[in-house]
Amino acid sequence: MFKRMSALLLVGATVMTMAGCGSGGATSATETGSGSGGGDNKITMGFSQVGAESGWRTANTKSVQESAKTAGIDLKFSDAQQKQENQIKAIRSFIQQKVDVIAFSPVVESGWDTVLKEAKNAKIPVILTDRAVDSQDTSLYKTFLGSDFVEEGKKAGQWLVEEYKDSTETVNIVELQGTTGSAPANDRKAGFAEVIGADAKFKVIASQTGDFTRAKGKEVMEAFLKSNPDIDVLYAHNDDMGLGAIEAIEGAGKVPGKDIKIITVDAVKDGMQALADGKINYIVECSPLLGPQLMDLAKKVVAGEQVPARVVTEETTFTQEQAKEALPSRQY
Repeated sequence: MFKRMSALLLVGATVMTMAGCGSGGATSATETGSGSGGGDNKITMGFSQVGAESGWRTANTKSVQESAKTAGIDLKFSDAQQKQENQIKAIRSFIQQKVDVIAFSPVVESGWDTVLKEAKNAKIPVILTDRAVDSQDTSLYKTFLGSDFVEEGKKAGQWLVEEYKDSTETVNIVELQGTTGSAPANDRKAGFAEVIGADAKFKVIASQTGDFTRAKGKEVMEAFLKSNPDIDVLYAHNDDMGLGAIEAIEGAGKVPGKDIKIITVDAVKDGMQALADGKINYIVECSPLLGPQLMDLAKKVVAGEQVPARVVTEETTFTQEQAKEALPSRQY
């Protein structure tokens, strides 16, 4: 019987600079929680979230908030609304409040050195969660907890290669990328391209960002369908964009999963339901339930303990039949 894997693989002590998932003005950094670090024995964590762009992100936020409560950690939560400037403001606010530890999921990979140096100078440890940064100075953060996005892209490509192994005709692929400059968008694209690049019959005829949202996924897919009438495969960097694309495909009078085969990443409930219904063909899992591991790491770094430089979440993949089996017990 198929079982979803949920164990964590702790990888080496060597810091990896690879990118780590995947989704108004700055929100106050004190939306939840009260008190400040340094004054009592209770750990205070400042956490800056990317936003609420997808079902995956909503599940990730819930996991962090519930796990902080269970662990007895005072959480100061900030929603960056997918804007790097909001996240930088939140981190500076956490520094001013003298929290014990800062954790954040970077909106994009670049542009963090200045604010992370400010945290280091204030002697506040930083944990990267879900997404990494491309800083050459790996002393600016203690550890990175999250998925291997390159491997996710490779898994998507491997399914496609196997699916068309007996075909000699050109396979036209369109790609819905995640937020431009984000680690999951960069890495899922790179891993997929590496695998399919070994066979000339696979051609990516259009590739554009859908910002990890369902609405944008639908909009971009509509444009793809108008400019490229002969599409065989859609590769979407997350379920939500794939679900939006399904609406566009059906609106164009085509059958998703048959006329256009669809591969997505995440495995949230809505995506898994579409997979079970035959509208998606294959999903690569990216678990959002990082909260318990994050709180455990936070306690260790605040206590001055050594932690692995990289904590990789081990995940699986789902076919249509496997989705039907997994859905009843799916947590998100």
